[in-house]
Amino acid sequence: MQVKRAHHVSFTVADLERARGFYEELLGLAPIERPDFGFPGAWYQAGDVQVHLIERPADPDADAAPGPNPLENHVAFEIDDYAAVHADLLARGLPVAGLGPEMGQMFLRDPDRNVIELIDPKGRPGRPR
Repeated sequence: MQVKRAHHVSFTVADLERARGFYEELLGLAPIERPDFGFPGAWYQAGDVQVHLIERPADPDADAAPGPNPLENHVAFEIDDYAAVHADLLARGLPVAGLGPEMGQMFLRDPDRNVIELIDPKGRPGRPR
């Protein structure tokens, strides 16, 4: 596997509107299109990297999953071949939460339990690169 570049960083926020004010008004980031994932959030372009905001669920235990959880703060690295990377990680015995090649996203934890996303942007048509 070879990472091509950083794709995005995601931050969980307690209040999406307050966070939008910070990222848009203070930092001057312009919002970009975000698919409806069924939970509130906002995306921004910051040079070659995107910033994704995810509003924390009202239930504090909702995102306390034992495995890799995309609702946690994380960094995403771009990859070329979802299927090959997914197979390699499974062969190494690493727990992976994969959303499938059609979504192009998978999540794992580093040795210190930080969530890492590996993303193949070709996975979802119309998805911003």
